[in-house]
Amino acid sequence: MASLFRDLSLGQSRRETMTGTTSSRFTAGATSAATTTTTTVNAFLPSPFGDLTPTLSAADLRDTAYEIFVAASRTTSGKPLTYISTNSAAADRSPSPSPSSLASSPSMQRSITSTAASKVKKALGLRSSLNSGLGSGSKRSEGSPSSSGGKGKRPVTVGELMRVQMRVSETVESRIRRALLRIAAGQVGRKIESMVLPLELLQQFKSSDFTDQEEYEAWQKRNLKILEAGLLLHPKIQLDKSNTNSQRLQKIIHGALGRPIETGRNNESMQILRSAVTSLASRSSDGSLVESCHWADGFPLNLRLYEMLLEALFDASDETSILEEVDELMELIKKTWVILGINQMLHNICFSWVLFNRFVATGQVENDLLYAADSQLAEVAKDAKTTKDPAYSKILSSTLSSILGWAEKRLLAYHDTFDSVNIDSMQSIISLGVSAAKILVEDISNEYRRKRKGEVDVARNRIDTYIRSSIRTAMEKADSSRRASRNQPNPLPVLAILAKDVGELAANEKDVFSPILKKWHPLAAGVAVATLHVCYGNELKQFISGIMELTPDAIQVLRAADKLEKDLVQIAVEDSVDSDDGGKAIIREMPPFEAEAAIANLVKVWIKTRVDRLKEWVDRNLQQEAWNPQASQEGYAPSAVEVLRIIDETLDAYFKLPIPMHPALLPDLMIGLDRCLQYYITKAKSGCGSRNTFIPTMPALTRCTVGTKFQGVWKKKEKALISQRRNGQVATMNGDNSFGIAQLCVRINTLHRLRTELDVVEKRIITHLRNSESAHTEDFSNGLGKKFELAPAACLEGVQQLSEAVGYKIIFHNLSHVLWDGLYVGEPSSSRIEPFLQELEQNLTFISDTVHERVHTRVIADIMKASYDGFLLVLLAGGPSRAFTRQDSRIIEDDFKSLKDLFWANGDGLPTDLINKFSTTVRDVLPLFQTDTENLIERFRRLTLETYGSSAKSRLPLPPTSGQWNPAEPNTLMRVLCYRNDEAASKFLKKTYNLPKKL
Repeated sequence: MASLFRDLSLGQSRRETMTGTTSSRFTAGATSAATTTTTTVNAFLPSPFGDLTPTLSAADLRDTAYEIFVAASRTTSGKPLTYISTNSAAADRSPSPSPSSLASSPSMQRSITSTAASKVKKALGLRSSLNSGLGSGSKRSEGSPSSSGGKGKRPVTVGELMRVQMRVSETVESRIRRALLRIAAGQVGRKIESMVLPLELLQQFKSSDFTDQEEYEAWQKRNLKILEAGLLLHPKIQLDKSNTNSQRLQKIIHGALGRPIETGRNNESMQILRSAVTSLASRSSDGSLVESCHWADGFPLNLRLYEMLLEALFDASDETSILEEVDELMELIKKTWVILGINQMLHNICFSWVLFNRFVATGQVENDLLYAADSQLAEVAKDAKTTKDPAYSKILSSTLSSILGWAEKRLLAYHDTFDSVNIDSMQSIISLGVSAAKILVEDISNEYRRKRKGEVDVARNRIDTYIRSSIRTAMEKADSSRRASRNQPNPLPVLAILAKDVGELAANEKDVFSPILKKWHPLAAGVAVATLHVCYGNELKQFISGIMELTPDAIQVLRAADKLEKDLVQIAVEDSVDSDDGGKAIIREMPPFEAEAAIANLVKVWIKTRVDRLKEWVDRNLQQEAWNPQASQEGYAPSAVEVLRIIDETLDAYFKLPIPMHPALLPDLMIGLDRCLQYYITKAKSGCGSRNTFIPTMPALTRCTVGTKFQGVWKKKEKALISQRRNGQVATMNGDNSFGIAQLCVRINTLHRLRTELDVVEKRIITHLRNSESAHTEDFSNGLGKKFELAPAACLEGVQQLSEAVGYKIIFHNLSHVLWDGLYVGEPSSSRIEPFLQELEQNLTFISDTVHERVHTRVIADIMKASYDGFLLVLLAGGPSRAFTRQDSRIIEDDFKSLKDLFWANGDGLPTDLINKFSTTVRDVLPLFQTDTENLIERFRRLTLETYGSSAKSRLPLPPTSGQWNPAEPNTLMRVLCYRNDEAASKFLKKTYNLPKKL
């Protein structure tokens, strides 16, 4: 042992004899550093290596760690550690110590003069700075933060730098080195790892070696507590409960803690202590003798002591910076491995923790420390794959769990942790956390080992968890904020506020956080917006379920939700462009809000309500409508004006709805309004009759009584039958005065006005659409504004039906007394058409004054058509009161010309071509009345045979009445024969069909 410590001299005697300002300055510097670091230590995280006895303080551990460091740093050769003071005069006056009085190693005596970049720093990715650390030798300026102990005094050797870093005074260091020299002198050839250092130190000193009794007792208690921790509380090899030495040692330590024992080389108490300590420290797991003593290599004591040594690598004047001399210091620190039972793997995990813990303790401002810790964890990851040592795995798991726990506390709510100021540290913390998680899962977790590689992407899974957790936390915060807004004046709907907040959150996520997170998760932004989508969607779903009607608040919320969804989906799609599935998985996580569908449903309810009200109004008002021509100047019904007004109001209200889909839902509204108008039109023409309503029933066929002249006097029975038929029709049509000709004309005007106004409404709809925010050009090119489909056609059909009803009612109802009861009754020459024309002209004048000029021609034309039909009906179905000779045909043709002239009105009436068009049938039939009877009978036979074929040769069938008069139609020819005042005709009809002469 003497050879090992022979040249450990530091020239300590010289330093011990230094008096005055220099020594006190140096001590003050150490104290200052201690004070600063103590403040920092309070912010350190709990050690993951395990709890020691609570009576061992950080200072106790640090002092012991330094003792181990000095003891382990010795070599067999070297020269005294020199201490150079700029106050050379004072140094010259101090007595020089003996070179052999103290011992040191050459490595500790090495002067701090190197300016080369640190290999350790380079490996860790740390910046090098010549102004970092307490010792840079002659290269450091006088004003450098490395100055310690006052002006003119700085550590100039590696050993002295370590002493200052460990906050050990020169006096204490002198005592340690004296003890090591004495130990070396007394135990020649022994290695330091084969000794129990606290025991040896206790044996070397007495109370007289200390400045006061209190200091001595504190020193003794510390060493005894270290022995207790290393041999009894945290031994490397577990103790047997029956071990008497452990019991004896426990008793000695507890006694000494209450009352100090006498220490010294030959003290009896020390001999008993040595015996117990040596027997416990020399144990092996298999019972064999071991050279190394197990007193400081048990977990977690060894790691806590080693942690103290590694902490010394940080600059005392800049707690976030590692000394430039880290390479030399690390070389010496590693010499303690043999005593502490540390290996490279334990060093890697412990150093990772120290770097990380220093970052946390110094306010998380130096990201380089996180980079360094992450780099060191890369070495830890390699170690974890090569060992199955359960003790190492336990320490590794505990350490990584602490790192991961700290990181995840921030990452699980990274929106609250990071902002534009500290965003740079986020990537470092994620990297560190992911590295820790990967080692924990891939190299420690049994569950992971049971799975095949590739099944678990630890980094992606962790980032996925962080994103979803932080988003939900941020959403809860936004939710609280928007709920508080309810108390504000004129508050917006809370979900509309939340939608805005979520949109801003998504944009911020995309711009600030996702670029960082994307390094570990390719769909980081997509996951974030999908989570936001789900969170907001849950709130929106509850909101939608509670909406019963369309309100401004509901629309505002749903529109905000729709915009938000489009923004979120856009971010997800952009983020997924390069993904394998094109982002389908992310999109599947975003079930549609269906906000537009909800708006559409509400609008449809709104439309239905409006349409139902309009229909109810139509029912109510049409029941009260009198169809009075004097009700309006234009001659249409007030109810139509109201219908159009309500439709306008409804359309205006619809386009004022704050919805984004006016064009899309307009068809629903138009269909409803269209049906209401159709309903109005149907009601307006209901019960007014039609052409067939007014045409009288044709009397049974009879043959003419030859030579009889009725002269306008009917036989009573025939008169009664005709009168009964006519009166029945009159009663049917005159039951309600609202169906008079004047009222029918108002109905016609009303339907015409509706048809005209529908065009105006449709143009107004197009104007509304052009101002609609969501309308497109194609909406107009596709005729979106032309949406009334039923009503226009119903108007045209209604006008047509009512116009025909007016015409046939005038001819066959109002003028039946002069047409049906008077024209050609008895002697044709004395019952001609003039009375009919006179009354018809009066009706035409009334129609012209009452019906709108745009439909005037149509109504007059229908009256003309009805008059032509009535004229033919008199000629071909006038009953037995009428009979015509061939000579009467001239009278008939002249009367028909007078009828046509009435409608032509000397050019002021209907157009000639229209008159001629409708008179075609009459013109075709009239020649039959001047054709001789034989020709008529022959033509009738031929046409009947052509119609019925050979079966008609034996007996001619009676042709049915079609009502469609035609000179080439058998029934028309037969009717001319029936009314022919001619013997041949009468005989033919009697013989062929046995027709009677009277009804």
